[in-house]
Order: sequence, then structure tokens, then C-alpha cells
Amino acid sequence: MKKIVSIVSYSILPYSSGGQKSIAQFNEFLGAQCDLTVISTAANDISLVKQYKLLPWMKNNLLKFFDLSLFFKLSNLINSNHINYLMLEHPYMGWLGWLIKLRCKIPLIVHTHNVEYLRFKSVGKQWWPILMWYEKWVLTMADYVFCISEEDKQYMITNFSLLASKCHVITFGLPLPAVPDDKAACAATVRELHGINNDEAIILFNGLLSYAPNANAVRAIVQHINPILLKGDLKYKIIICGKGLPEDLNELKEYSNQNILYAGLVPDIELYFKAADIFINPILSGGGIKTKLVEALGFNTTVISAETGAVGCEKAASGNKLVVVKDNDWETFAAEVIEKLKTPIQTPASFYEKYYWGNITKKALDIIA
Repeated sequence: MKKIVSIVSYSILPYSSGGQKSIAQFNEFLGAQCDLTVISTAANDISLVKQYKLLPWMKNNLLKFFDLSLFFKLSNLINSNHINYLMLEHPYMGWLGWLIKLRCKIPLIVHTHNVEYLRFKSVGKQWWPILMWYEKWVLTMADYVFCISEEDKQYMITNFSLLASKCHVITFGLPLPAVPDDKAACAATVRELHGINNDEAIILFNGLLSYAPNANAVRAIVQHINPILLKGDLKYKIIICGKGLPEDLNELKEYSNQNILYAGLVPDIELYFKAADIFINPILSGGGIKTKLVEALGFNTTVISAETGAVGCEKAASGNKLVVVKDNDWETFAAEVIEKLKTPIQTPASFYEKYYWGNITKKALDIIA
């Protein structure tokens, strides 16, 4: 059995964002198929770990990125336990991965979740050129680069001059192997929670709202998409979930009489994904695959997405369950919402073949020699 040590430089348990969920679920399914040890921070709730071992060796502050004691601890762990591979979630701890690779002479895997410097550049961080240089260096010296999408893979090969042979698509996944059977029950629960009538469609948006691309998506919904929907005779409610809504949006109180419901951070977002008839994804910036889009499709909810927001999700696997509209074309976006509510369809089996975590982690293990 392959033995892997993975470094996760921030808390993921319990998860509250798509990125945290991605790593947490990837680890659970990977740990069921190999001997996995995760090195992370003490802020994690270790009781939530089921299929692997988590060692809370990292500090809960920025000093963790410069902690040389990790080099000695990891070296001893790897040598004494005959670990086969070292994996980094994100390139941030690349300096440590490089030192461990040289000291212990084991292959290094970097599991990326977007092109990091592009994400920070898109939200206006002035230091993105430094991150670009560092990210390129880390990925260049890695033995395997796991990319979140085919688009990211091709970008890294072209712009970072990486060998194509070491770059592999290991996408975000789902714990569901097939269409869920409790969608109607979930819809009934959400309707009761929010006083939504049975003849009203449920339209959902979810995300970490302190993240600028998600906050701007909320603005697109209330300023552009919803005003168009209000002009028609469609009966509906738009539920917006997530924490960190910017103060200037004032909990969307201004739009409460316009079919907009702000639910905040809900205890079970899967309930809402299953309950929704349509998931809208008017994302116009940010990098990597949009995890909420994959989750919505996995929970058998039709997705209407802006072009940028759909990057990384394979249209061929999603069939007509995923509708992609040109960025900023809100008239067409709203029209597609109305049209898809008329003709509900199921997420195809091909989607689960590609995005089920069990298949994804098996692929990852098959890739490494």
C-alpha cells in the first residue's frame, strides 16, 4: 500500500468553504485507499477525521510558513515510517517540500486548486508577481502536479514551462456516486423553513461572500438578473447562502420584497443544493473550478452559469444540466433560468463517473509510480 504524507497549511475541519471541503473530502477518500498522514494546524477538529491520521504540527499563525522545525519532524516521520510520497496542498509550503524532497529522496506531489497568482491578481493584490515567480518554481521542481481542471493544466504547461508528462487533472469531486433520491423531501424542508409556497421555484446562490468574486455575483443577481425576472410572471424565490456578506449590501434587506431571501451561513448547505430547482452562478472573476457548481450538478440541480464561472467544469460530462451564458449577458441568463424551469432533467451518469471522489482518488493513486 502506498504511504503518503500531505501538508495542509490551514484548517479544513470543520469546513466552511468550497476549498476546505475539497481538501477534506479528497483526504477522506484518499485515506480509504492508501496509508495517508496529514500534517496541518491545531485549529482542525481531529474528531472529524475518519480514514487517515492528522498530526497538528503547524502553528495557527503566519509563522507556520517559516517554521524550520517542520523540516526535522517531517524528515524523521518519513524516514522512520518509510513514506513513499510527500504531497503539498497548494504551493505555499513549496520551500519545505523542496528541502524534504532533497533530504528524504522521495517524489513530491503538488495538488493545486487554481493558478494561485492569477486568483490574487484578479482581486487586486499588488504582490502577485512575487507569487507568480514562487508558484512557477514550486511547480517546476515537483515530480507530479495535480491540476484542478484541464484549463489550469494547459495554462501551467504553457506559462510555467512545465513538462506535460507530469501534469494531471485531479478535479474537485463529490461523495455521491449517483443522483440523490431525497430531493423532493429537501425541497419541502426548505420551503417550510423560509415560507416558500409550493408553486414558487427555488433558485439558489451560495458561496463565501467575503470573497470578492462571490460578493460581486450577489450584486449581479440583485442589480441585473432579478430585475429581469421580476418583469415576467414567474413565481420564484432566490435564496442566497453564505457568510461574510459585505456591509454595503446590508443583509439584502433592500431586496426582501423582491423575491430575495438572504439565509446567511446555513448549517447544511447540501439541503439547499438538493432543494433548489436552479443554481445560478454569475461569477465573472476568480480562478480554478467553482466547487459550488459541481456540487449543484451532483445534487441534481440545473445550473445556469456565466462563462467565467463555468471554467473547469466539463460540459460534456454535465450534458444539458449545465447551461453556460456569455459573461454579462444578463438578459440571456434570466431567459435560460425561465426556460430550464419548464423542462427539468436529471444529471447524467457520465457526470458521476467523472466527479465521484472514489474515482478521482483512485485515478490520483494510479498516476503516481
